[in-house]
Amino acid sequence: MKIFEKKSVTGHSFLDLLMDRTLEKKYNYWSWRTIISLMITYSLYYFVRKNFSVAMPAIEAELGITKAQLGIFLTLNGVIYGLSRFVNGILADRFSKKLIMILGLGLSALVNLFICFSPKLNGIMNLLNDEGKATLGLVYLIGGLWVINGYLQGMGVPPCLSLLANWIRPSQLATRQSVWNASHSLGAGFVAVLCGWLLSKYGYSAWNLCFAIPAIIAIAGIPVIIFGIKDKPAQVGLPPVEKIDEMERGGQQVEEVGDEKSDDITTAQYKKVLSRMVFRNPYIWILAGANFCVYVIRFTILDWGSSFLTQYKGMDISQAASIVATSELIGGILGMLLAGWATDHLFKNRAHWTCLFCTLGATISFLVFWKTQSLGASVFFLVLSAFFIYGPQALLGACASLQATKRAAATANGILGIVGYLSPIVSGAVFGVLADRSWDLVFLVSVIFGTIGCVIIAIMWSAPANGYAKLEKVLKENTEA
Repeated sequence: MKIFEKKSVTGHSFLDLLMDRTLEKKYNYWSWRTIISLMITYSLYYFVRKNFSVAMPAIEAELGITKAQLGIFLTLNGVIYGLSRFVNGILADRFSKKLIMILGLGLSALVNLFICFSPKLNGIMNLLNDEGKATLGLVYLIGGLWVINGYLQGMGVPPCLSLLANWIRPSQLATRQSVWNASHSLGAGFVAVLCGWLLSKYGYSAWNLCFAIPAIIAIAGIPVIIFGIKDKPAQVGLPPVEKIDEMERGGQQVEEVGDEKSDDITTAQYKKVLSRMVFRNPYIWILAGANFCVYVIRFTILDWGSSFLTQYKGMDISQAASIVATSELIGGILGMLLAGWATDHLFKNRAHWTCLFCTLGATISFLVFWKTQSLGASVFFLVLSAFFIYGPQALLGACASLQATKRAAATANGILGIVGYLSPIVSGAVFGVLADRSWDLVFLVSVIFGTIGCVIIAIMWSAPANGYAKLEKVLKENTEA
C-alpha cells in the first residue's frame, strides 16, 4: 500500500492523488538520505574511537604501557562517554542535531592527532625514559586525551537516534535503524583493517599512524553532515512520521503539512514528557540494565579481540585484526539487519523480543568460542557471537526510541548510554587486571553477564511495541491541566 494513498479514492481529484504520491516519494527520499548520511558520518566516529583498541598491542610493546593501564583508559573513556551520551541526549532532543554531530566528530579527530604527536613533546614534558618507554607523564597524557575523546564521542549517537526517530515511521524504525546501526560495524571493521594493515606493514613502531590517518579521514567526512542532513521533516515540508503511520492505518489523505514549528511542543510539555516517558518509565530502566550486560560482551570482543586472539589463541596481529574486522563487517552487520527485519516482520515491531533471543545466542556462542580448541571453530563462533550481539546492540536503542517516542528518543537513549557505558568498568579496568592473570577469567565473567542480560530483558516480554498511545495521554493531560 502506498503510505500516503487513500484506501478509497472516490470523490478525490487526480491532483489529490498526485500530491499523495509526490509526498510519498519525497518522504522515502529524505528518509533514506538521512539514514545513508548518518551511516557514513557515524562510521567515521568509529575511525577515531576504535582505532585505539587495535593499536593497544603496539602501544603496550612500544611504550611499555601495561594492560591494566590500558584497561583504565578504556574504563574512564567508557564512563565519560556514557555521561556524554546522557548530556548530549537532552541537548539533541531540543537543539540542532547537526551542530552537535559536527563539533563532536571534528574535535575527536583533533584529539587523535594530539595522541599521534604526543611523544614529540618529550623534550618539553619528559614523557619518555632512556629506553624510549613511556613515563607516567605520557601515560597520564594519553589517558587524559582518551578520556576527553570519550566525551566528544558521546556527541555522535544522541543526534543520530533523535534524527532517526524524527525521520523514520515507528512501524519501520527497527528495520531502518538496524540499517543505520551497521555504521558501528562498518566503522569498527574498516578501522581494524586499516590499523592492522599499518601495523603489519610498518611494524609496531608505527602505532601513531593508527591515530593520524583515521583522524584525517574523519575530518574529510564532516561535509556529509553539513549538506546531507536536515534536523526534522517539517524543514522540507513533510508531516511528522507518526502521523504518516496514522494516515496509512486510517486511509487518510495529507491535506496540509504545516510549517517548521508545527510539530514543536512547549517547555512544560517537554518536561512532562521527559518525566513520564523516560525517567518514570520502567521499560527504559529495564532496557538500560540489559544494555549494560550486552555491552560487556560486545566490548570484550571489540576492545580485547586483537589482544586475546594473539595472546590466547596464538594468532599474529594482522590475522587477529582481520578476524575482529570480519566479526564486525560480516557477523555484526548481518546480525543487526536480520534482527531488525525479524522485529518488524515476525515479532509485530516488538524489538525487545528479538533482543532476548539474540542475547541468548550471543552468550552461548561466546561460551563455545572460549571452550573450543579448534582454531577454525574459534573464528566461527567469535563471528557468530558478534552476529547475535549486534541484534540487541542495535535494537535496545530502537526499543528505547519506540517506548520514549521521538519526543524523548535521544534522552531515553542517553539513559541506556550512561548505564551501558558503565560496562567498561568491567570490560576495561577489571578485564585488564583479569587478563594479566588469565584470559579464562575474562571469558567466564563475560558469559555470566550475558546470562544476566537474558534474565533482565525477559522481564519486559509483555511490553507494547511503542509508547505513542501513552504519549498522547501525557500531552492531553498537560493540555487539560
